[in-house]
Amino acid sequence: MPKLPRLTPQEAESMLLKDGYVFTRSKGSHRIYIKGTKRVVLPFHAGKILHPKIVKQVIKAIERAE
Repeated sequence: MPKLPRLTPQEAESMLLKDGYVFTRSKGSHRIYIKGTKRVVLPFHAGKILHPKIVKQVIKAIERAE
């Protein structure tokens, strides 16, 4: 299995928005994006790299929606 890319929250957000997810709300440092019945919660800490589990969730959400 290939290594997951290292993403910042800004990069992950742009991927979600390009795929059709809509920013609905935020709670603290977490931003919630929705597309249909699918929901993705993205921790948004500027200047930090997302944990590989979060990157995997984002990629899986984008692939599943297609």
